Amino acid sequence: MDLTTVADDEAVIHDGLEVRTYGGLEPDTLQEIEGFVFRTLRRPPGELLCTFATVNDVHFGETVCGLIDGVDLGPVYSVPEGAEPYPEMMNRHAIDEMVAADPAVVVVKGDLTSNGTDEEYQRFLDFYAGAFGDRLHHVRGNHESYNHLDVGPPTPFTVPLDGVVLAVIDTSVDGLPSGGVDAETLTWLRDTATDAEPGMPILVFGHHHCWNPESHERPQNYFGIDPDDSERLVEVFAAHPNLRGYFAGHTHRNRVRRFSATRDVPWVEVGAVKEFPGQWAEYRVYEGGITQIARRIAHPEALEWAEKTRGLYAGLFEDYALGRLEDRCFVVT
Repeated sequence: MDLTTVADDEAVIHDGLEVRTYGGLEPDTLQEIEGFVFRTLRRPPGELLCTFATVNDVHFGETVCGLIDGVDLGPVYSVPEGAEPYPEMMNRHAIDEMVAADPAVVVVKGDLTSNGTDEEYQRFLDFYAGAFGDRLHHVRGNHESYNHLDVGPPTPFTVPLDGVVLAVIDTSVDGLPSGGVDAETLTWLRDTATDAEPGMPILVFGHHHCWNPESHERPQNYFGIDPDDSERLVEVFAAHPNLRGYFAGHTHRNRVRRFSATRDVPWVEVGAVKEFPGQWAEYRVYEGGITQIARRIAHPEALEWAEKTRGLYAGLFEDYALGRLEDRCFVVT
């Protein structure tokens, strides 16, 4: 049984395939429900200005789940012949939930496809552009870049909303699974932060996660953003306090880190749609802050698949992917 979601006014508990939602809770109050002791999120001051949503690692075209080249951990699940591919099923239910939430925009943070083909990308557009039209914004991930698929709108770009600006950057490097941030993108981000309306928060979205500049290890082939580029990205954030958070996918996990150079700025990784926990993220923008609220896809069909994949990688995936409650639901000041 997991306490999966806590907002300022509700909590959601998952018990296998059963979902129990407790609404009408008071913000920033200590609660004890079904043995879980937790505090609801603080509601930022001022009016609610807008909401938006994100997903990542949607992997249209994937047919085998749990397979890592050169690693034999198991279990591995395949799509039965004639069955609906699980990425399409999971994304269909995620889209239904986001449509019901009616966000101002939806941002898809990379790994749109599994094998980087035009056909898979078109299938992604069929689902997401078909549902959200002009509200859809997306950027490629490593499954596109290392297959040399250059798709999506020109990057970087901004999405202005009431009370916040979303800045979307392409961290992909052609031909590689790892990421980077080039000098042109860093200059653009500096200019965007400098030219922003005073007091307007900017949230930055890309596919790859940042290397920790405080780490004692500096791998040459880091899985996320190259250490040199990560340091330069962190320096831009440190110099511009209106850059209030960086949000990635790629790792298929929920995690928040904070670096001393950027103080309370969250460096966020959000879990995948296609497998456990099977989720999307809701953002509520208030005059005085922004909340991230992770939402597990609640449809029974999606939950059955997500629970099946909970035990991937010899059972190590469950804790890794779900993360702590404060990695999933928190306030950006």
